This record gives sequence, structure tokens and C-alpha cells, in this order.
Amino acid sequence: MTSQTHRPPTADQIRRAPKVLLHDHLDGGLRPGTIIDLARGSGYEALPEQEADKLGLWFREAADSGSLERYLETFAHTCAVMQTREALHRVAAECAEDLAGDGVVYAEVRYAPEQHLEAGLTLEEVVEAVNEGFREGERRARENGHRIRVGALLTAMRHAARALEIAELANRYRDAGVVGFDIAGAEAGFPPTRHLDAFEYLKRENNHFTIHAGEAFGLPSIWQALQWCGADRLGHGVRIIDDIEVAEDGSVRLGRLAAYVRDKRVPLELCPSSNLQTGAAASYAEHPIGLLRKLHFRATVNTDNRLMSGTSMSREFELLVEAFAYTLDDMQWFTVNAMKSAFIPFDERLAMINDVIKPGYAELKSEWLFKQSAVTSESVG
Repeated sequence: MTSQTHRPPTADQIRRAPKVLLHDHLDGGLRPGTIIDLARGSGYEALPEQEADKLGLWFREAADSGSLERYLETFAHTCAVMQTREALHRVAAECAEDLAGDGVVYAEVRYAPEQHLEAGLTLEEVVEAVNEGFREGERRARENGHRIRVGALLTAMRHAARALEIAELANRYRDAGVVGFDIAGAEAGFPPTRHLDAFEYLKRENNHFTIHAGEAFGLPSIWQALQWCGADRLGHGVRIIDDIEVAEDGSVRLGRLAAYVRDKRVPLELCPSSNLQTGAAASYAEHPIGLLRKLHFRATVNTDNRLMSGTSMSREFELLVEAFAYTLDDMQWFTVNAMKSAFIPFDERLAMINDVIKPGYAELKSEWLFKQSAVTSESVG
């Protein structure tokens, strides 16, 4: 009998497996139909398509185009329809529902409050609307037999000057649904060190933060995020591969920064489909996650922007299973890595691992062994 350790999971097993998501953008995961509804309700007339299927395809093609202008335009459309309390509540609730339906049991979803003020909302009203939406989505998920917990990450934009203000906002709501802080936006020309006051403030408050680093700009961005800013996690961090040499004989040498990241167990919020769109890898089979997994970095699997990449956590794992013949054991390894790296208290992380994640994978493995045992018995009979 083939061991489950060496057998790739089916699509159904991947979907039902408990998954943990650390890097997902709220404004990058809307349902196309919701965008159309909200646009009609708000009088926004700039959408490129008016049918849900066609609009979803437009978002994916724009993100795949290789044009930064077209890629950024996609977020202009989603943010444009997320300017009222009702819209933010709806988008957040549907986000939690969609993730739960995909088998995600814990998620940290990030968004930039400063991008949702055009209709007169305050920063506080934005945060409260999103938090209420997440709670509503969790409730609906329970009604449908799914379990999920969603925490918010408040993001500041690298090119703006409100990082300290957003960091203070994240700290103010840290016991009301917000679990941490992030900065996002173009890395080149906007180093994280521009926002040292925000990171120093968060460290004084013993609060958690991740930094988008090592997605496009490379090793200097990673070094600054860790050594100057003190990030708990790296948003993407995929360019750490640039500090790893693989010789012709297969031997591997880690540079000082890569060795530090591995030794310190710095979590990498890897987003395979998104990384392909931004040119970090030419194919899933060539994505650095394969080597990083073999070298036991604290690698995690994430979606980044589900709408723009046309993806989900299940799809990300399906593609990785196809590329690397990963098994349920590998999926569990990535999932436990993510849960260990979450921005909630240790005892709560441990409870999720021991009470939800490990039992969920054990059940899937037992199902397969039972089916194989039945097949064997029929063959013998």
C-alpha cells in the first residue's frame, strides 16, 4: 500500500483540509458581482465590464498583463466602491465567508484605512465597519458549517506619510479585531526606513507588524525590514532566494542574510500565483518555495489578491501539489508554520494547531487509509 506520506492529495482533500492564510488583501479579494452592485449603488461608472464573469476575467488579465499601470488600475476600481460603511461591511463579511468556504480556519486580512476616506468616513469608522463585517462573515460561516477566525492587519502606504497614524490606530484596536500592522506599496524608492517612527512606536507598545519586503526590490529591502525596522514577518520575502546558491552537484550555500532568516525562523508570507505575475518566478515548478521548503525555512502559502490572481488557498495548494508532488503532510507543515506565525497569543495559536489543524489532517489521512484498506480487502476477497 502506498503511504499517504508519498501520495498527493486530491482536489477534494485540498479543499477540505484546514488552511491558514496570513497574506490576503481585502481590496484584492472582492467578488466581481459585488463590485458591480456597489458601483451601481454608488454611481461609480468607470468599471471596464458590467457582467460578473467578464469583470473577473478583466481583473485577471490586467494583473497578468505585465503592465504596472494596468495592475494598479485594478485596485483603483475596488477601492472606489469601498468608500461607505455599508460597502466595507459587505466586502469584509463576504471575504470571511469565501475563505471559510475554501477551508481556511484562520486568516489575517490586510487593508489600508487611508484608502477608504473619500466619502467622508473617519479612520476609526473604516476600521469598525471592517471589523463588524468580519464578525458577520464568521457568523454566516458557522451557520453554513464552517469555522473561521479573521484578524485584521492595518496597512500604511509606503509612499504616503501616515504610517505612525495608522500604527497608532492599529494599537488602539488591537483588542477589537485588529491583530497587527503592515506597510505596502512600491518597494523601489520607498524603503521601510521612511517609517521608522511607526515601527519604533509599535515595538514600544509590544505590538506585531509585518512588512512587504523582498517581493520586487530584493535583498536590501529584506535586510532593512529585519535589521532596521524589526519586522516580525516578511510580506512575500521571496527574493531571499537571491542569497542562496545551488551548485551543479546540488549542494546549497546560504548567504549571511538567508542564514539569519532561516536561523531566526522569520516567517515568509509566500504568494506563488502573485509572485509569478510580478516576475519573481517563471513557473510554479521554478518558484523558490520548492527550495525554501526543502531547506526548512519558515515558509507559508498565501493568496495575496484572490481577485487579481483568480485564486484561492485551495488553488494555490493544488498548483503546488502539481509542481512539487506535495502531500497532505507537506500541506500540514505549511499550515502549522502559518499558525505558529500568526499575530494572536501563543495559547490561542497552540489551540488552533492541536484542536483544529492536526485533527483535520489526521481525519483526511485516516479516510484515505480506510478507503485503501477497503480496496485491498475487496481485491483479496
